[in-house]
Amino acid sequence: MGSSSALASTIVKNWREHPPSSYSLKVHNFSQLEKSTTVSDDKYQSRPFSSGGYNWRLIVYPKGNEKDDGSGFISMYVEIDSKITTEVFAELRFFVYNKKENKYFTIQDLEVRRFNALKTVWGLQQFLPLDTFNDLKNGYIFEGGHCEFGVDVIVASPLTNWEILSFDEKLSKPNDTLKEDEKIFVQANLRVLDPLGSNHIQLQMNVWFEVQNASWGWNKFMSLAELRKTYLDNKEHAVNVEIEFKVVSATNYSPIMKLTFVVCGTQKLHKYNIPIYIPQLFNYFEQHVPLTINLAWNGVTSLIVSPTRIVG
Repeated sequence: MGSSSALASTIVKNWREHPPSSYSLKVHNFSQLEKSTTVSDDKYQSRPFSSGGYNWRLIVYPKGNEKDDGSGFISMYVEIDSKITTEVFAELRFFVYNKKENKYFTIQDLEVRRFNALKTVWGLQQFLPLDTFNDLKNGYIFEGGHCEFGVDVIVASPLTNWEILSFDEKLSKPNDTLKEDEKIFVQANLRVLDPLGSNHIQLQMNVWFEVQNASWGWNKFMSLAELRKTYLDNKEHAVNVEIEFKVVSATNYSPIMKLTFVVCGTQKLHKYNIPIYIPQLFNYFEQHVPLTINLAWNGVTSLIVSPTRIVG
């Protein structure tokens, strides 16, 4: 079995009262077991048992597995059904009962072992020295030749819960819908453009969007008086608002983003540079009312512009 054994650096030895949970092999005459294995490659294979949805066998070499440097020791292995068509990962614990201590001497392999059609066996070639095991004073053999071996096979469940978080600085297809318990980090610059020059107003956001907190913005982005004086394009009767996404996080999928800019029920979408038409806006609101700008990420990502309140 060559490389089928655990390294000494990956095992832990201890005692425990609880018996093995996967399989127990009780032998009523150990010396006869030794004799019987001379015609079966010096090993005893248990009947199949099930653990983690797979079939296994416990293999005991009562005189040691000489082919795996186990001469002079009890050697113990576990073998998975060779008909498996997939990889199986399992933690292994091997046991031998000690009547004197009334406990199980246990060696646990700390490495999670990989089983497949080409590698069906893992174990310990030097589980316990034969001199120690055969000395009746030590308690491993009792009542005229009785002994007990065992194994726990803990099959690792397939990975079902995971996430891959990335930060996209070259935004191509951002996500338009937040899933439950999902978070999206956004770093963006939002600007109200000066139609006659370059004196744009810009604020930066660094925020995590969630379903429970799907909008974020500024309730006093700028005053309506300043908006009307400098930033209203009187020819087009529009305010140009631009959003530049610097970084958007993604969780295992490419985000798809749609931006909608809304003022008083009037909306127009035009890529990321979006004119907002405000017919008769200043007839409804006093000039001292501050302009609110809010970026909402809820189903369709919306930039809401409202003179009175944040619209979620």
